[in-house]
Amino acid sequence: LIAVFPLNIHKEVVMGHIMSIPFLIGIGWQEIVLIFLVLLLLFGAKRLPELARGLGKGIREFKGAVKDVEDELDDAAKSVGDTSDLDKPDGE
Repeated sequence: LIAVFPLNIHKEVVMGHIMSIPFLIGIGWQEIVLIFLVLLLLFGAKRLPELARGLGKGIREFKGAVKDVEDELDDAAKSVGDTSDLDKPDGE
């Protein structure tokens, strides 16, 4: 398996954003084509667009959920920062 899918971590990123995902570092275009062909054989040409659409929707929903959580944490941090003035005694 290592001979078929060699992972060279020290290899420079040449394909842009797709290669910035940590587990894809070192995968070349040959491996990507091989993975695509295996998927094509497993699911067929008619199912691949449906699977890609579903994957895209899932990624968008996940990103939206992450953004919502980040926004809630930012709002909570701001509200904690705003109430810190109320905790000080009157004499100070």
